[in-house]
Amino acid sequence: MPLLSSSHSCLCNCNLFAAITLILSLTPSLQIPLLAPISKDDTTQLYTLSLYLKTPLQPTKLHLHLGSSFTWLTCDNSTYTSTSYHHIPCNSSLCSSFHPTACSTCFHSPAPNCATNACSLFPENPITRNTLLATALIDALALPTSDGSTHSPLVLISHFIFSCSEHSLLQGLPVNVSGLASLGRSNHSLPAQISNSLSSPRCFALCLPGSSSKPGSAFFGSTGPYFLSSKTDLSKSLTYTPLIVNPVGDTVITDNAQPSDEYFINLTSIKINGNPLSINASILTVDSNGFGGTKISTAEPYTVLETSIYKAFVERFVNESSAFNLTVTEAVEPFGVCYPAKEFTETRVGPAVPTVDLVMHSEDVLWRMFGGNSMVRIEKEGVEAVWCLGFVDGGIRRRAAVVIGGHQLEDNLVQFDLESNRFGFTSSLLLQDVTCSFQY
Repeated sequence: MPLLSSSHSCLCNCNLFAAITLILSLTPSLQIPLLAPISKDDTTQLYTLSLYLKTPLQPTKLHLHLGSSFTWLTCDNSTYTSTSYHHIPCNSSLCSSFHPTACSTCFHSPAPNCATNACSLFPENPITRNTLLATALIDALALPTSDGSTHSPLVLISHFIFSCSEHSLLQGLPVNVSGLASLGRSNHSLPAQISNSLSSPRCFALCLPGSSSKPGSAFFGSTGPYFLSSKTDLSKSLTYTPLIVNPVGDTVITDNAQPSDEYFINLTSIKINGNPLSINASILTVDSNGFGGTKISTAEPYTVLETSIYKAFVERFVNESSAFNLTVTEAVEPFGVCYPAKEFTETRVGPAVPTVDLVMHSEDVLWRMFGGNSMVRIEKEGVEAVWCLGFVDGGIRRRAAVVIGGHQLEDNLVQFDLESNRFGFTSSLLLQDVTCSFQY
């Protein structure tokens, strides 16, 4: 059975899976990944994951976050209607598996967000860093199976664990979302619960779209194959580097004994046009207090560099760009370096600029970024268009020395393989005439 007829074009219009009515139960032998569309919000430059929740199943949009221990969404009486939800008892082993927790008492009629002796958690907004106390719930989740080349009916996971929230916690997130999808390292994150429920590999892959007009894709529960707009299995294009565990969590309410749920990698140097930057290598290593190192984050629209790295980065990039006959013009915030758009030559991988190489645990393991990922085009009415270097100064004492942001991930396939404790990445898929945009 096909996922959608050709007349249904995009999840972003809220009708992505409207034609799907059949739900399958899975056996542990399933290898085809579960698929969820990813859309980009032009206002916030953040990304949204679309799935189905509740009974009857309802399309739900959540902020995609590469961190957090658990998913959360608003569940007041007017917005949360489901016949299958239930609370988690305070004295249960499931409740004690969260860190930290509390026990709630309800003085009103029982509801999704109100129950006595119910396990409560602390959902957090990664943009504003606000948090609150809210009940934990179990309800139904559904996604289709697809490797990108074929579509199947929805797969139902009947016991999906998440937390309630209030509307105030949505501040700073895209206006069409009702919560946050946790894709962190936690045993209660979305990919972990999918893998545990289906006995599938603890692995997921993301392909973030470079445009708000067409969705990208998230693949859960499989190491591949992954197909997008070609017949090529993109999992074959992945290069791998180890995932690093930050020993200290970074949440508003933190249990210090718990490591971070975020993803860190072993970046050892940065090269521009093949020439390494002169930077303090010690800050590229996570210390015992959780500071330093390189994190991958969808909460940051652009890659953030510690000040000393940023200054060396900008100086070298400007020097190397002179060979491309580029002239620095007035910068546009939040960027520090911009060039007139009319001076650029366009290529299949974006404007022609010096390449940026993120060198990993070995000199021959590098993530090369071309103009489509290193530059950001800015157009304003009545003002000459410019291309700006899409890296920002994060200040001196940052928790992570480098935070690889969403723009640098776009039209790249990245894989988080917790079975093998490794991070897989391609360079720009535009080199293969492929984008992350996918026809649903």
